[in-house]
Amino acid sequence: MKNLKKEVQSVAKELKALTKKTEGIMNAVVKLEKAQVKTKAKAKPGKKPRAKKPAAKKAAAQTATAQVVNIIKRSKKGVDVPILMKKTGLGERTVRNIVFKASKEGKIKRAGRGIYVGA
Repeated sequence: MKNLKKEVQSVAKELKALTKKTEGIMNAVVKLEKAQVKTKAKAKPGKKPRAKKPAAKKAAAQTATAQVVNIIKRSKKGVDVPILMKKTGLGERTVRNIVFKASKEGKIKRAGRGIYVGA
């Protein structure tokens, strides 16, 4: 009977040790889960996640030619190539080619040397 009692006590000690180990593992898992939740964007509690709205149709971006011609037409005194380059962000060669083609097509005209106005 004494042997049986000692064995039960030893098994109880081992169970306590195993319980402590599993609790430690569970605490580690909880900490990892909390760390993952912090790194991920989470929805606010109590609010339902919103459905995405359908994308609004964007107006077609203007072509480089349309941008240059519009800038020239809006100016009363005329515009030169360096100003067009600043306003559009295009290179000098691109702007000069656009101005040349637009003047040939009659969209703009030359007001003076290097100055362009709307036709």
